[in-house]
Amino acid sequence: MALVAGATRGAGRAIAMALGGAGATVYCSGRSGGGARSDYDRPETLEETAALVTEAGGTALVSVTDHLEPEEVSALVSRIHREQGRLDILVNDIGGEAYVRFGVPLWEYPLEEGLRLMRAALLSHLITARAALGLLVRHPGGLVVEITDGTREFNRDRFRDTVFLDLTKTGVDRLAFAEGHELAEHGGTAVSVTPGWLRSEMMLEAFGVTENDWFDASRAAQEPGSPPAAFVISETPHMLARGIAALAADPGRARWNTRSVSSFELAEHYDLTDVDGSRPDTWRYMREVVETGTAADVTDYR
Repeated sequence: MALVAGATRGAGRAIAMALGGAGATVYCSGRSGGGARSDYDRPETLEETAALVTEAGGTALVSVTDHLEPEEVSALVSRIHREQGRLDILVNDIGGEAYVRFGVPLWEYPLEEGLRLMRAALLSHLITARAALGLLVRHPGGLVVEITDGTREFNRDRFRDTVFLDLTKTGVDRLAFAEGHELAEHGGTAVSVTPGWLRSEMMLEAFGVTENDWFDASRAAQEPGSPPAAFVISETPHMLARGIAALAADPGRARWNTRSVSSFELAEHYDLTDVDGSRPDTWRYMREVVETGTAADVTDYR
């Protein structure tokens, strides 16, 4: 029994599909459903995600929920309790990417926009976990996955471009660390998981590429608006999703409790790949190639 908060698109959608494909009943929640769009104003909907979960072999239930509204989240958890009697997996994947202003220093960053990012991508996780964990701990073995950006090791010595983004993404990681300590005595596990450079719908659209031409566009001569060269190391949301599904199915998953791991680490541990058969290692590529300006064969990192 799983709840994926932020299941409308990107990683959340892929995770819901992977958990459904593994046989789970998945509550798909977010703001884009029932004919309404969130302020992202994207075309994807929860109903589309639910259809994909069903197609993958799972059972999907849609909940149009604003995860910044405690009453709405509590109502969702009460519904899960009423309909299922338990919650085994919580995935918090509300990212707030649309609210980031890159390269803007703190003193120039519009305060309300910065706070909106932190509310959407950190406070929503906290509100949802607070509401859901009381149900999750009623049965031992529960799993909480907090999706963030960057591993704990990578973020420790690197500034994530803006103060608001830096605090938000490292805060999500710390939330998983703290949750893991409180869940341990109940037989539960909390893990902070990051994808690499995620080739989501929003990212493909931002660079004006598709799944068919993104790689060639990344390797071509750089033009304004084209993907940066480092985009060659990107991955689909499905590599992350496959790793989380394997983690959820692992009876020894407590070994991961309080840890920060990447989609690559999960894929390597569980012998998984992305949909094209590769296993991109974004964070090592960033350290060894992008940050040093070293020429490298990208196949060594895929």
